[in-house]
Amino acid sequence: MNTLPRALILLVGIACAVVALFGLREVASIAGPVVLALVLVIAVAPVRGWLAAKGLPVWVQVAVPFLVVVLVLLGMVGILTISVAQLTSLLPAYASEFEQLLADAQRWAATYGLGTDVFDRALDAFDPNRLFELAQGLLGSLIGVLSASFLVVVLLLAMCLDAPVTARILTAGEGQRLQLVTALNTFAHKTRRYLIVSTVFGLLSAILDVLALSLLDVPLPLLWGVLALIANYIPNIGFVIALLPPTMLALLDGGVRTMVLVVIAYIVINVVTQSFILPKFLGDAVGLTTTMTFLSLLVWTFVLGPLGAILAIPLSLLARALLIDSDPSATWAQALVSGRLPNR
Repeated sequence: MNTLPRALILLVGIACAVVALFGLREVASIAGPVVLALVLVIAVAPVRGWLAAKGLPVWVQVAVPFLVVVLVLLGMVGILTISVAQLTSLLPAYASEFEQLLADAQRWAATYGLGTDVFDRALDAFDPNRLFELAQGLLGSLIGVLSASFLVVVLLLAMCLDAPVTARILTAGEGQRLQLVTALNTFAHKTRRYLIVSTVFGLLSAILDVLALSLLDVPLPLLWGVLALIANYIPNIGFVIALLPPTMLALLDGGVRTMVLVVIAYIVINVVTQSFILPKFLGDAVGLTTTMTFLSLLVWTFVLGPLGAILAIPLSLLARALLIDSDPSATWAQALVSGRLPNR
């Protein structure tokens, strides 16, 4: 029997993937909240399972996980709302400090014989009102997050209502499509473990960051703590994203010494919690190589924007479950994305 050339199959597969990704990008405002709601439902599935094991009514199995997620989301949104409102009123006050910082940098460059053209252009182009416009932009972004949160809550309620039935359907399908059901169960297990462990250590890092920033008198430590928690879900570059805003604010508010202390505190906290302790608990739960993790970050950020960066790992695990783990003949692909040789 004639088969198509492998190169042709590969090219067609890549073309289909590109079409699918661009299609998702066009509906990112819908696809992003749907995936977020799905991931949240998976995260609280053990709560529903525990309630079901206790023989509680179905409505309790639906209501309790739903309320847990909603309360967490409302708490984070409330903190962000208050903190960003404070930030909008705080940023314009640092206009003079920013000008002074540029002037000091200009003098330092001149002392060592370095060119000052860049600093001259920065001083000429600087407008203190732009800080206020930046703050207004952050507030506008927050309103967009609130709108998306409403959609996520509605989707979350619908998925929580369907979760008991969906679980029974998947269990019933084990006899007909064992490989697919197993792949989906593995995806749910890995995603849940990744989220729980990352959340616990993200909270630990965020609390330590807030304490360090409070001791150093950096403004809005609670905002930067929430940012550190959210950035913890962004692979590879999350630490840098969480570090930059409080570092810049520490420079404007307390000078170079405070900025250096903030950087040292963040690095120490991150190295201890994320580099030494977290891998021992997370282990090989993700099942993706470092390269695949970074590529996942790039691809899903391109497709879904900032939400894609946060959901990069769960989305890649879902893609792996549907396209690779559900295919018995794709053991080579499993080894390629996980970095582990297949069992012989």
